[in-house]
Amino acid sequence: MSRKETRFVGIAELTAVPSVAVVVDVMRAFTVAAWAFARGAEKIVLAESLDDALALTARHPEWVALKDGPPAPGFALVNSPGLLRSADLGGRTVVQKTTAGTVGALAVKDASLVLCAGFVVAEATAQLLRARGSESVTFVVTGEDGRADEDLACAQYIAGRATGAGTDAAGFLRRAAASRAATELAEGARQGVHPDDIALCLEVDRFPFAMVAALEDSLMVLRPYATP
Repeated sequence: MSRKETRFVGIAELTAVPSVAVVVDVMRAFTVAAWAFARGAEKIVLAESLDDALALTARHPEWVALKDGPPAPGFALVNSPGLLRSADLGGRTVVQKTTAGTVGALAVKDASLVLCAGFVVAEATAQLLRARGSESVTFVVTGEDGRADEDLACAQYIAGRATGAGTDAAGFLRRAAASRAATELAEGARQGVHPDDIALCLEVDRFPFAMVAALEDSLMVLRPYATP
């Protein structure tokens, strides 16, 4: 994969279905998703809305719903890696609805390959892109209408790694740590937050799997994908 074949776009800039899409939400949707798999979740269903998430768990009482912000009736989990890391999700299905990450993934649901990513699965994501050898890759920067620097930094880092170059993470992590999202988390401007969330979102390659989303019976389902 060469740099000239790589696009970085916001959700609203998706004017056509990409062949390969990497949807990036560092703080915090896809860091949380990776932690959910690490805590034993079998799959994550990406919901269109909060009402859809509740409807899914009503039909499947064994599933567990997750949302941004504080806990709410019907939602057992919140979008915080620090709060999720102690959860026992062995064999469970998680239904996730967030402000940006899940929206971005659903926006590219018809792509031939959809990867969801953050720094915690960066190298595994890059490895899968290298293995795929795709002619073009679209990185979807989900936060702040495509302007979230933590997401763009992560996308650019993964894109660099996908070329096989020895891209150093330090500068990209500094950008993410100085981002608006990190500032808001640090200052308590968001609810459903653990003090360790920023640090957990900036752990490079914490997990050895990529995360692949695909349509299954009309639902967009995210699953871990172990790379060689």
